[in-house]
Amino acid sequence: MTEYAYLLKVAIALIAIVNPIGCLPIFISATSGWSKAERAKTARTVAITVMIVLGVSAFIGDLILDFFGITMPSFQVGGGILILLISISMMHGKQGATRQTPEEAQDLAEREVIAIVPLSIPLLAGPGAISSMILTAQQHPGFWGHVSLMLPIVLIGLFIWGLLFLADAITHYLGRIGINIVTRLMGLILAAMSVEFIAHGLEGLFPRLVGAT
Repeated sequence: MTEYAYLLKVAIALIAIVNPIGCLPIFISATSGWSKAERAKTARTVAITVMIVLGVSAFIGDLILDFFGITMPSFQVGGGILILLISISMMHGKQGATRQTPEEAQDLAEREVIAIVPLSIPLLAGPGAISSMILTAQQHPGFWGHVSLMLPIVLIGLFIWGLLFLADAITHYLGRIGINIVTRLMGLILAAMSVEFIAHGLEGLFPRLVGAT
């Protein structure tokens, strides 16, 4: 697999785990009554915030793990399980509890810093996306390896901005059923990715199991 093909795979995985399509109804509800200019500004802020969070995760996520004394195999298993839980919620057409707490949901009514919390964090750049970014960065060590990951991060940021900017038209075109179908498909992709993360983590934690096969 070429480098560009792998980065494309990373971008697709990010789209699946961030699931901006599933957040369209929340975005429309949270910005109800806003002008088109205000919605456009909010969409841009959300996209930039998500790119910053994922970029920071890619560059210093491993340092954070070292600070807390967490090994990469352990984080792979833990992150994989978290992503698996999110994917199960997506396949049931639900927003997982790992993405939004009742207190954060209540913030929607307050309309304060809505572009940052909860739209960007944790609805889009949630624990699953951050975990996935740190794990991917471990497979691209070094400064330039991390820089290369900015390509899929920028792509997902542009994708989010475009979707939110056209939120009204897309939601009207897809309808609730269409959004639910897309969310379930993304959940299935995420489930497969989470199994890969867990398998690689178990290989690192229990190398003798790999040698015995």
